[in-house]
Amino acid sequence: MTISSYTPIFLLLCMFLCFLTSNGVQLILVNNCRETIWPGLQGGAGHPSPKDGGFRLGSAEEVVIDVADKWSGRIWARQGCLFNEEGNGRCVTGGCSGQLHCKGGGGEPPATVVEMTFGSLSSPLHFYDVSLVDGFNIPVAMAPVGGGVGCGRAACEVDLNVCCPSALEVKIEGKVVGCKSACLAMMSPKYCCTGAYSSPSTCKPTLFAHLFKAICPKAYSYAFDDSSSLNKCRASRYVITFCPPK
Repeated sequence: MTISSYTPIFLLLCMFLCFLTSNGVQLILVNNCRETIWPGLQGGAGHPSPKDGGFRLGSAEEVVIDVADKWSGRIWARQGCLFNEEGNGRCVTGGCSGQLHCKGGGGEPPATVVEMTFGSLSSPLHFYDVSLVDGFNIPVAMAPVGGGVGCGRAACEVDLNVCCPSALEVKIEGKVVGCKSACLAMMSPKYCCTGAYSSPSTCKPTLFAHLFKAICPKAYSYAFDDSSSLNKCRASRYVITFCPPK
């Protein structure tokens, strides 16, 4: 059989592989921190949570995760975790009910959260952001590999723990390990955008939200923050970097 006789089969194989690639998104999680972290992953309603919702990621390590087209969810870092062989334990920040594998559960605030939706029935665009609505524990950034038309960088790249107001500090043995959101600290409708304050017209940014926005302008500082913090893109690969280089 000549080489040319393989050409149709080769082309079909290439088309099949391209089809598979175009129908999914690749997430590259990079730990640029000096310490080990335990990423937490939570799929949105009707979507699975990759890697059972959590795993260990050592300093300078990275992992590649494939998700389906139209996948929606959130990713955050857990710090200072200690788990036994059964996967039971605790984390200093971002824990999910004391489990290594969050399995659909969310992280306990304060935690810096990366939110994303990779297309929908009405739009092929990808939407992603970094949110401080649940507070802050470590810096994080998300950006497409190689960039793209209209694609931006979602990030909070500064350590907010250094300048966290005393009323919002979470301390362990005298060290600030997290910065609460105003909602978590005050627990009132005004700061949580609930009840009479559950709309953009009634819930306005607080002094704390203004502070977070000034330090991390590319992140959501409160529930109804400026839509400029939401990035729109269409790419096949994205990098999520914990403790991104300044």
